[in-house]
Amino acid sequence: MSLCSDRSDIIEEEKVLEDLTSNVKQIQDNVLEEILTLNANTEYLRRFLHGSSDKELFKKNVPMSTYEDVRPFIQRVANGEPFDVISGKPITRFLLSSGTSGGKRKMFPCNNKYLENLNSSTIIARSHIDGLEHGKGMEFNFCTPENTISSGLPASAATTSFFKSDYFKNRPSYWHWSYTSPDEVILCSDNKQSLYCHLLCGIVQRDEVVKVGAAFVSILVRAIIFLEKFWKEICTNIRSGSLSMWIADISCRDSVSKILGAANPELADLIENECNQKSWEGIIPRLWPKTKFIESIATGQMAQHIPTLEFYSNKLPLISSSYVSSETMFGINMNPLCKLEDISYTFMPNLSYFEFLLVDGGKKIEIVDLVDVKLGCYYEPLVTNHSGLHRYKMSDILKVTGFYNSAPQFRFVRRDNLALSVHLEITTDEELLNAVGRAKMILESSNLMLMDFTSYADISIVRGHYVLYWEPKAKYNNDVAEIDNKVLVDCCYVVEESLNNFYREFRGKDGSIGALEIRVVQQGTFDALMEFFITQGASSTQYKTPICIKSSEALAMLEKKVRARFFTDKSLLLE
Repeated sequence: MSLCSDRSDIIEEEKVLEDLTSNVKQIQDNVLEEILTLNANTEYLRRFLHGSSDKELFKKNVPMSTYEDVRPFIQRVANGEPFDVISGKPITRFLLSSGTSGGKRKMFPCNNKYLENLNSSTIIARSHIDGLEHGKGMEFNFCTPENTISSGLPASAATTSFFKSDYFKNRPSYWHWSYTSPDEVILCSDNKQSLYCHLLCGIVQRDEVVKVGAAFVSILVRAIIFLEKFWKEICTNIRSGSLSMWIADISCRDSVSKILGAANPELADLIENECNQKSWEGIIPRLWPKTKFIESIATGQMAQHIPTLEFYSNKLPLISSSYVSSETMFGINMNPLCKLEDISYTFMPNLSYFEFLLVDGGKKIEIVDLVDVKLGCYYEPLVTNHSGLHRYKMSDILKVTGFYNSAPQFRFVRRDNLALSVHLEITTDEELLNAVGRAKMILESSNLMLMDFTSYADISIVRGHYVLYWEPKAKYNNDVAEIDNKVLVDCCYVVEESLNNFYREFRGKDGSIGALEIRVVQQGTFDALMEFFITQGASSTQYKTPICIKSSEALAMLEKKVRARFFTDKSLLLE
């Protein structure tokens, strides 16, 4: 496709976005009418609507739902009962959630409408950054093996479902810039082989890379750490023009070998020289010098990985482009180059029917439509989609930050069900992330980076206390992470004094909460934690380190990796 044709497609898509965001109420009404007409006679909805597709009856009679409410209906279809138990259109597959945000992995029915929504092109970055049409994207996309359940339908992560669909296979050329990796690398079910090949293909085509991306910031950080371990082998492959024998996936091997090409000792020497430097600060622009930006989800619990990514990228622009879950796609970031703390997502009214439960002082008190949300207010979204979820509580807390035409824009604040508590206080994941973020600045003063962390509330003793597991890493890759006792004790204090007043009161004069503890774990501990959760059914392609650990087995594994323990040694001063 020519550049002129490519540009005309972009202009057309920008016009579509303008139309969508200018006619929110009408589009939302149409979406709900379409869903109710389709699903009113399903077993799930018939109990409330008696076959009617009336919008007001829907709002009056259909209750808010949680996963436990809909799980029995989903399970029946998964076991082979007709799809109209829950959906008016055939269920083509099931999507599996990551299983790390809230505990157990969930399974959701899916039809082609979901994949169509994911296929909706978002060309926002192209309109803000010049020259992208002349380069390629090095994207760390992965698939995991699909399970075939009792009904004979496949079940997999949403990303796997999309990459294995015809929507991805037959994607239009303007939908995305070219990838450095062939599709065979994305479709390889062995994530280690896939990651190695992503990096090798990206390095061989380093002068064409204008964008680096992955679903989550944590995946990008993990990719760089993987490169630290395997760059010598990659250089050997480039120097000899032959791929390592352990890359055994035939399709992957054949396609990557074509990209690798003939022996290239000059490139191998260049990569070796960069990777042999004492510090890997700025390694991304050093290895891929034409990179203009990084694209990855950076909100919520991913925010903890941003400082590490900024270290590796020399603070290249980081774009968090979309808000997507296994239940639905919500919206896109219309201002991709904004500050990270200002990231907001403009909800697209054609994707699902959205309602919002107003959150006031922790209480949920009123349900409003998408067009009726108020600036500055906090809401939990309720989703009614095309495949059987109705007024489904997402457990995400969002803040209205503005409007794009008539479409509201939301900032992700926190998950509703993730919190620490040992007494009467409640510490949200947002509060904990902010507190740890402040403590990171103390840690970095001693040339250490915090690679990952998690927490739990230890109530096994009389004065329960918060426990944080930290995995620090030296900024200089050849150095061992030397632990400075004073620095870690100071970090304990900074975390505590950054928490809310209820915590500080119970921790201070009240004395009901014991001193916060940081337990430093061995390098590689959080990779092992990820592997543990994957064996428990979590998705390797959607994995997010839990902010709060609930699994006793996971805690036992972490305990075996503890190198040192530190406690706050100061009293908290109450405001």
